[in-house]
Order: sequence, then structure tokens, then C-alpha cells
Amino acid sequence: MAMSSGHPGSGLRGRTREFEALNRLVDGVRSGRSSVLVVRGEPGVGKSALLEYVRGRASGCRIAQVGGVESEVELAFAGLHQMCSPMLERVEDLPGPQRDALRVAFGLREGAAPDRFLVGLAVLTLLSEVAAERPLVCLVDDAQWLDRASVQAMAFVARRLLADPVAVVFAVREPSDERELNGLPELVVEGLGDADARLLLASAIRGRLDERVRDRFVAETRGNPLALLELPRGLTPAEVAGGFGLPGSRPLASRIELSFIRRLESLPRETRRFLLTAAAEPVGDAGLLWRAAKRLGIGVDAPAPAEAAGLIELDARVRFRHPLVRSAAYRAAPFHERQEVHRALAEVTDPEADPDRRAWHRAHAALGPDEAVAGELERSADRARGRGGVAAAAAFLERATELTSDPARRGARALAAAQVHLMAAAPDMAWKLLATAELGPLDELQRARVERLRAQIAFARRRGSDAPPLLLTAAERLEPLDAGLARETYLEAFGAAIFAGRLSGDGVLETAGAVRAAPPARLPARPTDLLLDGLATRFTEGYAAGVPPLQGALHAFRRGHDSKEDNSRWLWLACRTATDLWDDEAWHELSTREVRLARDAGALDLLPLAVTYRAGVHVHAGEFAAASELLDEADAITEVTGNAPVSYMSLVLAAWRGQEARTVALVEASALDAIARGEGRAIVLAEYSTAVLYNGLGRYEGALAAAQRACEYDDLSFFGWALVELVEAGVRSGRPEIAAHALRRLGERTGASGTEWALGIEARSRALLSDGRAADALYREAIDRLARTRIAVHLARAHLLYGEWLRRENKRLDAREHLRTAYDRFSRFGAEAFAERARRELLATGETVRKPTAQTLAALTAQEAQIARLARDGHTNPEIGSQLFLSPRTVEWHLSKVFTKLDISSRRQLRHAL
Repeated sequence: MAMSSGHPGSGLRGRTREFEALNRLVDGVRSGRSSVLVVRGEPGVGKSALLEYVRGRASGCRIAQVGGVESEVELAFAGLHQMCSPMLERVEDLPGPQRDALRVAFGLREGAAPDRFLVGLAVLTLLSEVAAERPLVCLVDDAQWLDRASVQAMAFVARRLLADPVAVVFAVREPSDERELNGLPELVVEGLGDADARLLLASAIRGRLDERVRDRFVAETRGNPLALLELPRGLTPAEVAGGFGLPGSRPLASRIELSFIRRLESLPRETRRFLLTAAAEPVGDAGLLWRAAKRLGIGVDAPAPAEAAGLIELDARVRFRHPLVRSAAYRAAPFHERQEVHRALAEVTDPEADPDRRAWHRAHAALGPDEAVAGELERSADRARGRGGVAAAAAFLERATELTSDPARRGARALAAAQVHLMAAAPDMAWKLLATAELGPLDELQRARVERLRAQIAFARRRGSDAPPLLLTAAERLEPLDAGLARETYLEAFGAAIFAGRLSGDGVLETAGAVRAAPPARLPARPTDLLLDGLATRFTEGYAAGVPPLQGALHAFRRGHDSKEDNSRWLWLACRTATDLWDDEAWHELSTREVRLARDAGALDLLPLAVTYRAGVHVHAGEFAAASELLDEADAITEVTGNAPVSYMSLVLAAWRGQEARTVALVEASALDAIARGEGRAIVLAEYSTAVLYNGLGRYEGALAAAQRACEYDDLSFFGWALVELVEAGVRSGRPEIAAHALRRLGERTGASGTEWALGIEARSRALLSDGRAADALYREAIDRLARTRIAVHLARAHLLYGEWLRRENKRLDAREHLRTAYDRFSRFGAEAFAERARRELLATGETVRKPTAQTLAALTAQEAQIARLARDGHTNPEIGSQLFLSPRTVEWHLSKVFTKLDISSRRQLRHAL
């Protein structure tokens, strides 16, 4: 970790507000509470000094520390390994999957690449175990320079700490592109006040200082302590007295670094070479540094002048006074000297123990293209991928590309680097490398892969209407070259076109036509092949023709004969197809499997989408609390990773709950964002949700308008759902002709599907347009069929509509029975608008009904309810923690609150209490 200023208290003067925040953090962890704080500020403002203050204040606590180093950002999990290395003797105590994930991530054993999420869970459990002995304080300096895999894992841990005596303090330089820590509690450190700044400046300048010059120093440094101490150094008294002005064109960090460079220039050459070697060696290993120095012919006395100047400390580890000293020592050196230093470091680095760092040093030492080094970097990229370090693998491959002279091999490596950069969520860098790849003599297959990757980048950037035609063109080009890859690309095109929806023009139809014209799949067909062909049939020959092949595809997916990777990747589309076919059992089964596979693999990219589709099952089952828990989990994951949030089902849930203000706000935000990106699917979802909301509120004209807009385009699954709302809204708003037309379109689908969900919905919709005995029979049929499904919300609506019809038929006693059933169910679900609609109808029958009070609502939070259910089902605290990404101690803390709220004292009582 970086040293604090050589002037005692120079970074801490006038820091009352900061002291109070840090004292609360230390006091909290001593009393058994978790604490997290992100300290942000510009270079030199005193962040490192504040971390040193925490270190000194946390007596009796165990300290774990790590400092980010700019040259280390490409090495996956390097920062995390540095922080955890003193605790690795406790790794044996971790659950097997977590133990193995951490060992593979740290390169301690071979194995399949662990997901970063599983690594984060392992670190969470490790810190919890260590903190059980005595409070643990983790200090992370210069977090903006940590490798991305490490900072994601640390941010994940910080967000999941709650009941463990662990404090984590991050120091982050501003401005910074770091986003993983966004949303955590922050302490923004600003410059000193004028009075403290003047005192600090006076301590750095000997002799009298003109007041106007002093005030100019204070204003131009904005009270930055390091700038106040360093910028006057090297200036003559005449320059100071004459009103030395700081060059306004340079950022403050650059000016401070230039001040350090001036100080370095006054040191002996051998001292500067030693500092350069130390700056190029990011781990701070003193033994390694001295071996490299010896190879460079640097004597043992070389560092003495730098130590005397307070620029560096040499102990078991090497510590620079400030990160800007390190960067100044490195950047001020001539390029050829940097190469010499990296070459020496590579030669003294053990190729068996640390082959990747050795390869990186060799790459920096290369005088030009070097195939041996490029090959070594490729092997390092493979090892990085094996540890789950995708960003590190991308950096290795990019550098390997730069060191490759053969044009064909250079193009192939650039293409591979681009692909991995896309996997690492760096589409801009992937795009740049594609341009490099295209300069080489690529063969036809490689050029087709370039085209496909360009389309994938477009989809990753916007998820909009520009991606489908690009993917379609790539698929057509791949057909004669790689039939399997071509079909996979066609399915990608379908997925992209479904997202683009109405904003893609005829994108879905064009994709379907191209698939029908393409060569058939090899036999035996995979579930993904069946899904692709079924979707093509559905959109070219019509819904009814597509039902049999799509049912076959769903059956194949449910048998699970496809590989885990293929299932994990395409289960979302299978789930959407299941809802399009009104197959609630397939939806339930496939969404359950998708969540399980994502959890088992710790698949950070797939899990948010998986739990979102599973949440949709819970919404339709009337299990709003369970849906909310999963959506909160998805939000937490995307917040940790920085990926785009998946907000679709949150909108649907808000509409079914009858939360007008929230639904309207989500609809407006979703529509604006969707139009900007070209994602038409979000538009139909917003209109469908609006129709549900207004049908629940009894504002049928608004529901009618929204449902009509939703039905302007045949979106997979949502089109059929919107037709249901359109029938009801049309009848209730006095537009039976609109309702009748919607019913005809709905019947074509539900009749072809033939499921209980489909036929129950059709019967209920037909009843709305029927009279007398026909209507009565249809309502009863709808209730009977929907009662045999998982779609509880529509069963409750069937009771509501039947009760409303019975009341209008003056059958008040019969009406009360169904209206009471609807009211009770909607109230239990939390569907407030539909419950109120049922209550008003009950009042009209002469029955007295009270609105639900706060006491009847669940006392448990969403997470408490989820933990309680898992505990009720027999899961242990570690098992619950592994599933919900919490430490066992945090699970225990939540359960204690559950017991108090439910007035119980043991797990055995949970089944009755819940």
C-alpha cells in the first residue's frame, strides 16, 4: 500500500469530518457490525494517509491490505490474491466448490474456469471465517488500478457483508472509470480549507512568502496537501517571491508528478535506475527486486538517496511514498531503460511459479516482433481464461498481436483478442482489434467470423435494431463454411430480432425466411436446432403451424439432452417460447433449471436474466414477494458487475401490484431508453403493463389504448398476453367490435396451443362477449381450466369477472362467493388495484368489506422471507448462504430477526408460521 506523506499529519490536517466517518467505521467493526466505505478524491488529497489513519486506529483488529498498481491491471485476481494471501491457510475450511474456485483463480491448482461470482462468494466466506476470531479491516488503496476481476469480487463482498465484523475501505482516485464500486457508501475527500492549506504551505517553504503568492498557491492547488508540499520544491526563492504560477493547462496530478520528476532528476543515475526497477515490479517483492538490481549491475547503496529523500521504503516489501512517485519514476525513464529493467525482471522471475508475470515482463522488454514471446502470451491468455480472468486474457492476446510479424498469424490473434475483449465487456476495444484483424490475409471462415463478431458487438452495445441484419448477413456467409456455427448465428439473429421487435422492421420475418432457405440441421437435431426451425415456421407459416415443432423443441429442452453450455445460453429463449405457447409447466420447469444451472456455475452474466424469467413465473403464480426477491437479486448482481439492468419483469410486477406511480415512471423510462437503443420489445412490454395496470384500476379507456398499441406487432409471447387485456378493455369501455376482433385473433392461438392456460384464457375472454347460459358456462369453464394451472393471477381474474357478471345478473349471493374469492386472492398476492376493484363490487352486493390494514401485510422483508422459506425447507445456514451469496453469519442474523418478527424460537416452527 502507498505510504502517507513524509510530513507527519500532512494529509490529515483539518480532516474532522473524515475522522468522524472513519472512527464510526472502526467502532462499528469492533462491535461486530460490517462497515464499507469508498474514499474518493484526486491524487494527493490524502486518501492514503486516511487509510493509514484507519490502520493505526484499528488496534486489536486484523489488517488485510492491498494496493493497486497501474502496471498490474492486466493480471487477473492479482489484487485479490495479494489481499487474501495471509489468510490462505483457512481455505481448507471453505465449502468444496468455493475452495476449488479460489484455488483455481489464484493459480494454486488446475481446473475449469471459475465464475467471478463463485470466487466472490469464496472470498466472502473466507473473510467471515477469519473475522470470527477477531474483527477484520481490509484496506484497498488505488482501487482504480486493481485488475477488474479483483475489484468485482471485492465489490461483491462489500455489498454482501452485513452481520460479520468486517470493514472494507477502498481508496479510489478521481476522476476514474471504475464503476464496480458505484452505489457503496462514499466519503469524498476534498482539499484543505484555506487556513489549513496556508499552514501546510508555510511548512514546505523556507523564508518569507508573499501573501498574494501564498493565496495563489492555495487557490491553484485547491488545497491539495501533496501539491502544497511538492510543487514549491525545486523553485528558487526568486521564483516564489516573483509570483510563481502553476501552468493551468495541466491536470493537478500531472503537475504533482512533474514535481516528483524534478526531484528524481537530482538523484544519482544508479538511484533512478533502482527506482525504475522497483516501479516496474508491481508486487513489491524486495527479494525479486534485489535479484533484478544485481543483474542490472545496480549496487546495494543505490537506494540510499531515495530513502533519505522519503521517496521509497525498503523492508520485506517495497513501498513508494505515493503512487505518483512510482509513476514518475517509470514514465521519466527512457524507453530503452524500461526495456532493460523488464528484461532483468523477466529473467529473475520463476517461470514455473509465476509464468504470466514473466511473460508480461518479456513482452515489455521486446525490441520488436517476437514470436516466442507472443506464443508465451497466448499460453498466459489460456491460463487466465482458465482462472476466469477474461480481461487479463484479452490483454495478453492483444499484446501477443502487437508482437506478431506474420500477417496471417497476426490477423488470427487479433480476431481471438477481439472475441475475448467482447467477452470481457469491452466492445470498443474489440471493435478496434477487428480493424487490425481485417488488415491480415484472413481466409473466408475468418472473415465470416469477423462479420459475426462485428454484429455481436453491435448487439452488446445497444441491444437494438442494428444488430439483427448484421447477424443475419454473418449467418448466411457462414453457411458454406461452418454449418453449425451458421445455425448458432441464425439463432443469435432471431434473439436480436425478438429484442428489436417492432423497431427492426421485418427483421424477424427476414430471419425466419433465411432459416427456412438454409440447409437443414444435421441429424440427430439438437434442441437448439429444433427451436430455430420451430421459430422459423412460426413466423413464416403462422402461429398454428409453428406450435407442433416448437412444442417438440420445448420437449427436447425439458429432456435436457443438450449440453449445459447450450442450455444455459438459450434457455431464456426457450422460456419465452413456452409463454408464447401458453405452456406454464414448461415455463416453470425450464426457468427453474435455468436458475439452477446459473447458480451451480456461478454464471454472473446469465444469472440476472435467469432469475428474471423465474420471477415471471412467480408473478403469474401470485407469488409477488418471491418475484420481488429474485428481482432484487438480479439488481444486486448487475450493480456489482456493472452490466445493464434487466428491468422487464419489474415493470410487469409493478403493474400487477397496481402501483400506478411506479409503473408509469418505469414505463416512461423504459420507452425512452428503448427508442434510443432500438429495442422494440421493451415498448410492447411497457404497453402491456400499462394495460394490466389500467384494467386493474378500472380505467378501461386507458387500458384499451395501451393494449391496442401493444397489439400493433406480433411480439413473441407478449402479443398474446396483450390480446387478453384488449378483449377485457374493449368490452368494459363499450367497444365490443374491438374486443370481438381481438378475441378472434386470440382464439387462433389458444386453440392451436390447447393447454389448460390457453383454453382457460379463451373461455374467460369469450364469456365477456357472451350472454345468459353461454356466458355462465364459459366462466365456469375458465375457472375450472385455470385452476389446473400455475397461473393464479388469471384464475383470480376469472373469479372477479364472473362475480361482476353475476352481480349484473342480480345473482348477488353467487356473486359474493366469487368476488370474495377474488378479493381474498388478490389481497394475498398484493395485487392492490384488482383487490380494490373486487372490494367495490362486493360493496355493491351489499357486503361490508374493509380495506386491508398494514397489520395484515407480511412483516418480513423480501430477503428475510426468502431465507425463512429456505430454512423451513431444511437448508443449513451455509447452504442458504451459498444460494443467496451471503455469509453464514449474515444468514444467522437474518434468521434471528425472522424469529423475532414471527414470535417463534426454532426452525421447526417456521413451517407453521409461514
